[in-house]
Amino acid sequence: MTELTADWNYPTPIAVGPGRIKELPEFCQGLGIRAPLVVTDRGLADLPMVADLVAHCAAAGLQVALFSDVQGNPTLDNVEAGAAAFRDGGHDGVIALGGGSALDAGKAIGFISGQDRPLWDFDNAEDSWMLAREDRIAPIVAVPTTAGTGSEVGRVAVITDTQARCKRLIFHPQILPSQVMLDPELTLSLPAKLTAATGMDALSHSLEAYCAPTYHPMAEGIALRGIRLVKDYLPRAVADGNDLEARTQLLVASTMGATAFQKGLGAMHALAHPLGARYNAHHGLLNAILMPYVLQANRSVLNDKLEDLARALNLENPGFAAVFDWVLALRENIGIPNALETISIKADEAELIGEQAADDATAATNPLPFTAAQYAALFRHAVAGEFGAID
Repeated sequence: MTELTADWNYPTPIAVGPGRIKELPEFCQGLGIRAPLVVTDRGLADLPMVADLVAHCAAAGLQVALFSDVQGNPTLDNVEAGAAAFRDGGHDGVIALGGGSALDAGKAIGFISGQDRPLWDFDNAEDSWMLAREDRIAPIVAVPTTAGTGSEVGRVAVITDTQARCKRLIFHPQILPSQVMLDPELTLSLPAKLTAATGMDALSHSLEAYCAPTYHPMAEGIALRGIRLVKDYLPRAVADGNDLEARTQLLVASTMGATAFQKGLGAMHALAHPLGARYNAHHGLLNAILMPYVLQANRSVLNDKLEDLARALNLENPGFAAVFDWVLALRENIGIPNALETISIKADEAELIGEQAADDATAATNPLPFTAAQYAALFRHAVAGEFGAID
C-alpha cells in the first residue's frame, strides 16, 4: 500500500495521514493561535471525537471553546452567532471541524468576526473582497470529516441567505485556511450514504472543472487525477467504511477537486445552489443526482473532451457514452437516487429555479451557455428522472 502520510504546500499547507489530528495544537501554536474557537455542526458536537479534540487542545495549553450552532446549509444567523461567540470569548483563531457546512461556517466566522461591515457586503461580486480589513481576518485551521466539498482549500464560504432563499459566495483570498489537516481516521464513522453523497460531490468538482471551457492546464491535470481517485476508491469506501486507504485517497480527491475548480464549475452547481437553499437538501447528493442530466445537456460540446477522459479512466470504447455509462453505473453501485423527486423535490418552481441557476456565478463556465428556460427544462428532467432535450 502507498505511504499515506505527507506534508504538502499547495494550495495551502496540508498535513495528510492517519493520526495527524494529534498534531493540531502544534499547528495552532505555529500560527500564533492561543485561544481557538472550534466551529462544528450540531450533528458532530456531541460525538467523542469532538470532545477528545477539545480536551487535547486544552491539555496543550490552548484556551479552547466550542461553537456548534451550524445547520446543514449554514445561514447568516449561524455565522453572526459564531462571530459573536468568537468576539465574546476573546478568540484569536478558528478550528473549522466537520463537513462542508461546518468548514464554510468556520471560514466565514474567522473572516467576519473582525470586520466592520456586514457579511453580505463581501458577496462574490466584482472587487467587494477588497473592502475587508485583512489584518483582522483570523487564522483558520480546517479539519474535514467528510471527503467531498473540498472547502478546506477554498477561498469562498458558501452561506445561505434565508430571506432571498439563495446561496451567497463570500470570497476573500485569506478565507483560504492557513492549515489543513486530512486525517482519514476522522472519516471512518461516516455512514455509507454520506460517504457516497460526499464522494460524488468531489467527483462533481473535478468533472465540472475538467469540462469547463476555460484555459487552465494545471487545474485540468489535477481534475483528471481527482476523477481517477474517486473511480478507484469511492466504491471501496462505501462498501467498507474502515478502508483506511480508500478514506485517505477520497480526502485527497476532495481537496484536488476544490483546487481544480478554480478553472470553473457549471450547471450541476448552478442548479444545486438554489435547490440547496430552497429545499435545504444535501449539496453533494444534489450534484450526484444532477450529474448525468447535466452531462447529457452538454453532450454536443463534450464528445472530444470525454473521449480523452474515458481513456484516462481506462474505460472501454472511449467516448461520451463510456463516461456517461460509468457515471450511471457508479451512482447505482453506491446507492444514489436517479431523480430529484425521490428526495421530495418537485418541479413546481421550475421557472424560478431556472432563473436562479442562470444567474448563479458557476453558470458562467458551463460548457454551453444555458438560458433560464433551458435550466428550467434541465431541472424538470432531473425531477422526473428522464433524459431529453432542453431546447
